Amino acid sequence: QVQLVESGGELVQAGGSLRLSCAASGRTFSDYLMGWFRQAPGKEREFIAAITWSGAGAFYADSVKGRFTISRDNAKNTVYLQMNSLEPEDTAVYYCARPTLADMKVCQMITIAGYDVWGQGTQVTVSS
Repeated sequence: QVQLVESGGELVQAGGSLRLSCAASGRTFSDYLMGWFRQAPGKEREFIAAITWSGAGAFYADSVKGRFTISRDNAKNTVYLQMNSLEPEDTAVYYCARPTLADMKVCQMITIAGYDVWGQGTQVTVSS
């Protein structure tokens, strides 16, 4: 059974940077696209970024494009989210997720329902 464990969240000042990590158990990590989502207090969970199984393709929500970078190391079964120029609006619990289907289409990657394995989340708080 695949498990995902996020880490790296903490309190940071606006303009600062953080790198989140998501470590996956299991031998099929490299077969799957992986996604990052976040959920702010009182708001719905939203798509942030996704990366294809090879790492060749990366996709971002408009709200983080140019500031966040998703990457992966299949040898370490880990996906990363480098977050720069953080803003108070980035305050949220950040989750990594694995889709139900290894061949998830790129057009489906923003849909929460397409993912069935989630980590417990890591809190990112950005102070102004």
